[in-house]
Amino acid sequence: MPIWNWITIVVLGIRPTREGGWKPETSETPVPIDLRTVLITVAIGVGISLVMVLLSVYVLGEYGWSLFIGTPFVVGMIAGFLTNRNEPRRVGASLGAATLSILLGGAALLLFALEGIVCLLMAAIPGMLLALGGALIGHAIANSRRSMPSSPRQLAPAIVILPLLAGIETLHRETPVFEVETVVEIDASPMEVWPHVIDFPDLPPPSRLVEWSGVAYPVRARLEGRGVGAIRHCEFSTGPFVEPISAWEPGRRLAFDVTSQPHPMEEWSPYSNIHPPHLDGYFRSVRGEFRFVELPDGRTRLEGSTWYELDLAPRFYWTMMADTVIHRIHTRVLEHVKRQSEGDETTVPGPAS
Repeated sequence: MPIWNWITIVVLGIRPTREGGWKPETSETPVPIDLRTVLITVAIGVGISLVMVLLSVYVLGEYGWSLFIGTPFVVGMIAGFLTNRNEPRRVGASLGAATLSILLGGAALLLFALEGIVCLLMAAIPGMLLALGGALIGHAIANSRRSMPSSPRQLAPAIVILPLLAGIETLHRETPVFEVETVVEIDASPMEVWPHVIDFPDLPPPSRLVEWSGVAYPVRARLEGRGVGAIRHCEFSTGPFVEPISAWEPGRRLAFDVTSQPHPMEEWSPYSNIHPPHLDGYFRSVRGEFRFVELPDGRTRLEGSTWYELDLAPRFYWTMMADTVIHRIHTRVLEHVKRQSEGDETTVPGPAS
Protein backbone atom coordinates (compact mmCIF):
# COMPACT_ATOMS: atom_id res chain seq x y z
CA MET A 1 0.00 0.00 0.00
CA PRO A 2 2.68 2.63 0.84
CA ILE A 3 4.54 1.81 -2.40
CA TRP A 4 1.41 2.25 -4.53
CA ASN A 5 0.61 5.49 -2.72
CA TRP A 6 3.99 6.95 -3.62
CA ILE A 7 3.72 5.75 -7.23
CA THR A 8 0.31 7.42 -7.52
CA ILE A 9 1.62 10.69 -6.09
CA VAL A 10 4.56 10.71 -8.53
CA VAL A 11 2.38 9.91 -11.55
CA LEU A 12 -0.18 12.60 -10.70
CA GLY A 13 2.62 15.08 -10.08
CA ILE A 14 4.20 14.42 -13.48
CA ARG A 15 0.99 14.57 -15.52
CA PRO A 16 0.18 18.05 -16.94
CA THR A 17 -2.68 20.03 -15.47
CA ARG A 18 -5.95 19.45 -17.32
CA GLU A 19 -7.17 22.40 -19.36
CA GLY A 20 -10.09 24.12 -17.72
CA GLY A 21 -9.36 22.43 -14.41
CA TRP A 22 -9.54 24.27 -11.13
CA LYS A 23 -6.38 26.10 -10.05
CA PRO A 24 -5.61 27.34 -6.55
CA GLU A 25 -5.88 31.02 -5.75
CA THR A 26 -2.44 32.62 -5.44
CA SER A 27 -3.40 36.15 -4.47
CA GLU A 28 -3.93 35.50 -0.75
CA THR A 29 -1.24 36.79 1.58
CA PRO A 30 -0.07 34.40 4.32
CA VAL A 31 -1.07 35.46 7.83
CA PRO A 32 0.62 34.65 11.14
CA ILE A 33 -0.59 31.53 12.89
CA ASP A 34 -2.65 32.05 16.05
CA LEU A 35 -2.32 30.23 19.36
CA ARG A 36 -5.73 28.56 19.14
CA THR A 37 -4.84 26.92 15.83
CA VAL A 38 -1.52 25.72 17.25
CA LEU A 39 -3.15 24.21 20.35
CA ILE A 40 -5.86 22.40 18.37
CA THR A 41 -3.37 21.11 15.80
CA VAL A 42 -0.88 19.84 18.39
CA ALA A 43 -3.60 18.30 20.58
CA ILE A 44 -4.95 16.28 17.64
CA GLY A 45 -1.45 15.19 16.61
CA VAL A 46 -0.51 14.08 20.14
CA GLY A 47 -3.83 12.28 20.50
CA ILE A 48 -3.32 10.32 17.28
CA SER A 49 0.22 9.34 18.36
CA LEU A 50 -0.93 8.08 21.76
CA VAL A 51 -3.86 6.13 20.33
CA MET A 52 -1.68 4.47 17.68
CA VAL A 53 0.98 3.45 20.22
CA LEU A 54 -1.66 1.99 22.54
CA LEU A 55 -3.42 0.17 19.69
CA SER A 56 -0.36 -1.06 17.78
CA VAL A 57 1.93 -1.96 20.65
CA TYR A 58 -0.22 -2.70 23.68
CA VAL A 59 -3.25 -4.21 21.92
CA LEU A 60 -1.93 -5.73 18.67
CA GLY A 61 1.68 -6.24 19.80
CA GLU A 62 2.99 -4.77 16.54
CA TYR A 63 5.82 -2.30 15.95
CA GLY A 64 4.95 -1.91 12.28
CA TRP A 65 4.84 0.42 9.30
CA SER A 66 1.56 1.98 10.40
CA LEU A 67 3.19 3.09 13.67
CA PHE A 68 6.68 4.19 12.59
CA ILE A 69 5.87 5.39 9.05
CA GLY A 70 2.14 6.02 8.71
CA THR A 71 1.55 7.76 12.05
CA PRO A 72 4.17 10.54 11.80
CA PHE A 73 3.25 11.11 8.16
CA VAL A 74 -0.47 11.48 8.96
CA VAL A 75 0.26 13.64 12.02
CA GLY A 76 2.36 15.94 9.83
CA MET A 77 -0.28 16.06 7.09
CA ILE A 78 -3.01 16.92 9.58
CA ALA A 79 -0.80 19.63 11.09
CA GLY A 80 -0.20 21.15 7.64
CA PHE A 81 -3.90 20.98 6.75
CA LEU A 82 -5.28 22.40 10.01
CA THR A 83 -2.69 25.16 10.09
CA ASN A 84 -3.94 26.43 6.70
CA ARG A 85 -7.60 25.40 6.85
CA ASN A 86 -9.06 28.82 7.69
CA GLU A 87 -6.26 31.16 6.65
CA PRO A 88 -3.22 30.73 4.41
CA ARG A 89 -0.02 30.40 6.44
CA ARG A 90 3.60 30.31 5.50
CA VAL A 91 5.20 26.90 4.91
CA GLY A 92 7.33 27.44 8.00
CA ALA A 93 4.20 27.58 10.16
CA SER A 94 3.04 24.19 8.83
CA LEU A 95 6.46 22.65 9.38
CA GLY A 96 6.66 24.16 12.85
CA ALA A 97 3.24 22.77 13.83
CA ALA A 98 4.21 19.30 12.58
CA THR A 99 7.52 19.42 14.46
CA LEU A 100 5.82 20.51 17.67
CA SER A 101 3.22 17.75 17.31
CA ILE A 102 5.91 15.06 16.99
CA LEU A 103 8.03 16.42 19.84
CA LEU A 104 5.10 16.73 22.24
CA GLY A 105 3.82 13.32 21.14
CA GLY A 106 7.16 11.83 22.15
CA ALA A 107 7.06 13.77 25.43
CA ALA A 108 3.59 12.35 26.14
CA LEU A 109 4.85 8.79 25.56
CA LEU A 110 7.67 9.49 27.99
CA LEU A 111 5.32 11.12 30.52
CA PHE A 112 2.94 8.15 30.56
CA ALA A 113 5.89 5.69 30.74
CA LEU A 114 4.93 4.09 27.42
CA GLU A 115 8.44 4.42 25.96
CA GLY A 116 11.99 5.30 26.97
CA ILE A 117 14.22 8.11 25.81
CA VAL A 118 16.66 6.02 23.75
CA CYS A 119 13.91 4.37 21.67
CA LEU A 120 12.22 7.73 21.10
CA LEU A 121 15.50 9.26 19.93
CA MET A 122 16.10 6.42 17.46
CA ALA A 123 12.54 6.62 16.11
CA ALA A 124 12.65 10.42 15.91
CA ILE A 125 14.98 10.50 12.88
CA PRO A 126 12.62 8.92 10.31
CA GLY A 127 9.55 10.13 12.21
CA MET A 128 10.49 13.79 11.97
CA LEU A 129 11.36 13.55 8.26
CA LEU A 130 8.03 11.86 7.51
CA ALA A 131 6.10 14.42 9.56
CA LEU A 132 7.72 17.29 7.68
CA GLY A 133 6.91 15.63 4.36
CA GLY A 134 3.31 15.12 5.47
CA ALA A 135 3.10 18.75 6.59
CA LEU A 136 4.08 19.94 3.11
CA ILE A 137 1.35 17.79 1.55
CA GLY A 138 -1.25 18.94 4.09
CA HIS A 139 -0.21 22.54 3.50
CA ALA A 140 -0.66 22.11 -0.26
CA ILE A 141 -4.03 20.37 0.11
CA ALA A 142 -5.47 23.07 2.36
CA ASN A 143 -4.32 25.92 0.13
CA SER A 144 -5.44 24.17 -3.07
CA ARG A 145 -8.99 23.96 -1.65
CA ARG A 146 -9.14 27.56 -0.54
CA SER A 147 -12.24 28.40 -2.63
CA MET A 148 -14.03 25.19 -1.61
CA PRO A 149 -15.78 24.30 1.63
CA SER A 150 -13.25 22.86 4.09
CA SER A 151 -13.98 20.64 7.06
CA PRO A 152 -11.87 18.59 9.47
CA ARG A 153 -13.99 15.62 8.40
CA GLN A 154 -11.94 15.58 5.21
CA LEU A 155 -9.12 14.18 7.36
CA ALA A 156 -11.17 11.20 8.52
CA PRO A 157 -9.94 8.77 5.81
CA ALA A 158 -6.30 9.48 6.66
CA ILE A 159 -6.97 8.90 10.37
CA VAL A 160 -9.14 5.80 9.94
CA ILE A 161 -6.66 4.08 7.61
CA LEU A 162 -3.98 3.94 10.33
CA PRO A 163 -5.70 1.44 12.66
CA LEU A 164 -6.86 -0.55 9.63
CA LEU A 165 -3.27 -0.89 8.41
CA ALA A 166 -2.15 -1.79 11.93
CA GLY A 167 -4.69 -4.61 11.96
CA ILE A 168 -3.66 -5.83 8.52
CA GLU A 169 -0.01 -5.99 9.57
CA THR A 170 -0.81 -8.54 12.26
CA LEU A 171 -2.07 -10.98 9.61
CA HIS A 172 1.42 -11.59 8.25
CA ARG A 173 4.38 -11.77 10.63
CA GLU A 174 7.44 -12.58 8.56
CA THR A 175 10.53 -13.12 10.69
CA PRO A 176 13.63 -13.32 8.49
CA VAL A 177 16.98 -14.18 10.05
CA PHE A 178 19.87 -11.73 9.62
CA GLU A 179 23.59 -12.46 9.96
CA VAL A 180 26.35 -10.16 11.17
CA GLU A 181 29.95 -11.29 10.62
CA THR A 182 33.10 -9.73 12.05
CA VAL A 183 36.70 -10.80 11.38
CA VAL A 184 39.99 -10.26 13.21
CA GLU A 185 43.48 -11.59 12.46
CA ILE A 186 45.51 -12.92 15.40
CA ASP A 187 49.24 -13.53 15.67
CA ALA A 188 48.77 -17.05 17.09
CA SER A 189 47.81 -20.49 15.80
CA PRO A 190 44.17 -21.67 15.84
CA MET A 191 44.83 -24.10 18.71
CA GLU A 192 46.39 -21.27 20.74
CA VAL A 193 43.35 -19.09 20.09
CA TRP A 194 40.76 -21.81 20.82
CA PRO A 195 40.86 -21.78 24.67
CA HIS A 196 40.42 -18.00 24.74
CA VAL A 197 37.22 -18.27 22.70
CA ILE A 198 35.36 -20.99 24.60
CA ASP A 199 35.62 -18.93 27.78
CA PHE A 200 37.44 -15.75 28.71
CA PRO A 201 37.90 -13.52 31.78
CA ASP A 202 36.38 -10.09 32.28
CA LEU A 203 36.67 -7.69 29.40
CA PRO A 204 37.97 -4.17 30.05
CA PRO A 205 35.21 -1.66 30.80
CA PRO A 206 33.45 -0.19 27.76
CA SER A 207 33.56 3.44 26.75
CA ARG A 208 31.38 5.88 28.64
CA LEU A 209 29.24 6.32 25.55
CA VAL A 210 28.29 2.63 25.58
CA GLU A 211 27.47 2.70 29.30
CA TRP A 212 25.58 5.96 28.84
CA SER A 213 23.43 4.57 26.02
CA GLY A 214 22.13 1.66 28.11
CA VAL A 215 22.78 -0.84 25.29
CA ALA A 216 23.88 -4.24 26.63
CA TYR A 217 27.59 -5.04 26.33
CA PRO A 218 29.58 -8.28 26.98
CA VAL A 219 31.38 -8.71 30.29
CA ARG A 220 32.76 -12.27 30.34
CA ALA A 221 32.13 -15.83 29.09
CA ARG A 222 32.32 -19.15 30.93
CA LEU A 223 31.77 -22.72 29.83
CA GLU A 224 30.11 -25.58 31.73
CA GLY A 225 31.36 -28.89 30.37
CA ARG A 226 33.20 -29.69 27.16
CA GLY A 227 32.08 -30.74 23.69
CA VAL A 228 28.66 -30.71 22.05
CA GLY A 229 25.98 -30.23 24.69
CA ALA A 230 28.16 -28.10 26.97
CA ILE A 231 26.61 -24.80 28.05
CA ARG A 232 28.32 -21.52 27.34
CA HIS A 233 27.25 -18.51 29.39
CA CYS A 234 28.10 -15.21 27.73
CA GLU A 235 27.40 -12.65 30.41
CA PHE A 236 26.29 -9.17 29.35
CA SER A 237 25.69 -6.05 31.40
CA THR A 238 21.94 -6.84 31.43
CA GLY A 239 22.26 -10.59 32.13
CA PRO A 240 23.57 -13.86 30.62
CA PHE A 241 23.05 -15.48 27.22
CA VAL A 242 22.58 -19.25 27.64
CA GLU A 243 24.22 -20.96 24.66
CA PRO A 244 24.23 -24.78 24.31
CA ILE A 245 27.16 -25.87 22.14
CA SER A 246 26.04 -27.41 18.82
CA ALA A 247 29.44 -27.78 17.10
CA TRP A 248 32.77 -28.43 18.86
CA GLU A 249 35.77 -28.67 16.53
CA PRO A 250 38.87 -27.48 18.43
CA GLY A 251 40.93 -25.06 16.37
CA ARG A 252 38.34 -25.05 13.57
CA ARG A 253 34.79 -24.20 14.62
CA LEU A 254 32.65 -23.48 17.65
CA ALA A 255 28.88 -23.07 17.16
CA PHE A 256 26.06 -22.63 19.62
CA ASP A 257 22.34 -21.98 19.80
CA VAL A 258 20.74 -19.34 22.01
CA THR A 259 18.05 -20.63 24.35
CA SER A 260 17.86 -17.65 26.67
CA GLN A 261 18.96 -14.05 26.43
CA PRO A 262 18.81 -10.89 28.55
CA HIS A 263 17.16 -7.63 27.58
CA PRO A 264 19.03 -5.87 24.75
CA MET A 265 19.21 -2.60 26.66
CA GLU A 266 18.13 -0.62 29.69
CA GLU A 267 15.84 2.25 28.74
CA TRP A 268 16.18 5.78 30.01
CA SER A 269 13.15 7.26 31.71
CA PRO A 270 12.22 9.70 34.48
CA TYR A 271 10.64 6.69 36.16
CA SER A 272 12.41 3.69 37.65
CA ASN A 273 12.09 0.19 36.19
CA ILE A 274 10.38 1.22 32.96
CA HIS A 275 9.97 -1.79 30.68
CA PRO A 276 8.53 -0.97 27.21
CA PRO A 277 7.33 -4.00 25.19
CA HIS A 278 10.06 -3.73 22.55
CA LEU A 279 12.53 -5.13 25.12
CA ASP A 280 10.67 -8.46 25.17
CA GLY A 281 11.18 -10.69 22.15
CA TYR A 282 11.20 -8.16 19.31
CA PHE A 283 14.97 -8.66 18.98
CA ARG A 284 16.06 -12.30 19.29
CA SER A 285 19.53 -13.74 18.98
CA VAL A 286 19.13 -17.17 17.35
CA ARG A 287 22.62 -18.67 17.20
CA GLY A 288 26.30 -17.82 16.93
CA GLU A 289 29.52 -19.26 15.57
CA PHE A 290 33.29 -18.82 15.68
CA ARG A 291 35.38 -20.06 12.72
CA PHE A 292 39.16 -20.47 12.89
CA VAL A 293 41.01 -20.11 9.60
CA GLU A 294 44.72 -20.96 9.69
CA LEU A 295 46.81 -18.50 7.70
CA PRO A 296 50.03 -19.50 5.89
CA ASP A 297 52.29 -17.65 8.35
CA GLY A 298 50.94 -19.49 11.40
CA ARG A 299 48.47 -16.77 12.23
CA THR A 300 44.68 -17.13 12.57
CA ARG A 301 41.75 -15.37 11.00
CA LEU A 302 38.99 -15.56 13.59
CA GLU A 303 35.50 -15.07 12.16
CA GLY A 304 32.55 -14.43 14.45
CA SER A 305 28.91 -14.54 13.29
CA THR A 306 25.60 -13.86 15.00
CA TRP A 307 22.20 -14.70 13.52
CA TYR A 308 19.22 -12.77 14.83
CA GLU A 309 15.53 -12.06 14.20
CA LEU A 310 13.92 -8.63 14.38
CA ASP A 311 10.21 -7.80 14.56
CA LEU A 312 10.42 -4.02 14.14
CA ALA A 313 9.44 -2.14 10.99
CA PRO A 314 10.74 -0.79 8.76
CA ARG A 315 13.35 -3.52 9.00
CA PHE A 316 15.87 -1.80 6.71
CA TYR A 317 16.17 1.00 9.29
CA TRP A 318 16.23 -1.07 12.49
CA THR A 319 18.53 -3.78 11.08
CA MET A 320 21.01 -1.06 10.15
CA MET A 321 21.15 -0.05 13.81
CA ALA A 322 21.14 -3.66 15.07
CA ASP A 323 23.96 -4.63 12.69
CA THR A 324 26.06 -1.71 13.91
CA VAL A 325 25.57 -2.60 17.58
CA ILE A 326 26.24 -6.33 17.04
CA HIS A 327 29.35 -5.59 14.99
CA ARG A 328 30.71 -3.41 17.79
CA ILE A 329 30.01 -6.19 20.30
CA HIS A 330 31.80 -8.68 18.04
CA THR A 331 34.76 -6.35 17.69
CA ARG A 332 35.02 -5.88 21.44
CA VAL A 333 35.02 -9.66 22.09
CA LEU A 334 37.34 -10.58 19.21
CA GLU A 335 39.86 -7.88 20.12
CA HIS A 336 39.83 -9.20 23.69
CA VAL A 337 40.46 -12.74 22.40
CA LYS A 338 43.27 -11.36 20.24
CA ARG A 339 44.96 -9.70 23.21
CA GLN A 340 44.58 -12.85 25.31
CA SER A 341 45.94 -15.11 22.55
CA GLU A 342 48.91 -12.86 21.81
CA GLY A 343 49.77 -12.60 25.53
CA ASP A 344 49.07 -8.86 25.54
CA GLU A 345 46.08 -8.83 27.89
CA THR A 346 47.82 -6.49 30.35
CA THR A 347 48.48 -3.70 27.86
CA VAL A 348 45.00 -2.45 27.17
CA PRO A 349 45.30 1.22 26.14
CA GLY A 350 41.88 2.29 27.50
CA PRO A 351 38.19 1.50 27.53
CA ALA A 352 37.12 -0.66 24.61
CA SER A 353 34.25 0.62 22.48
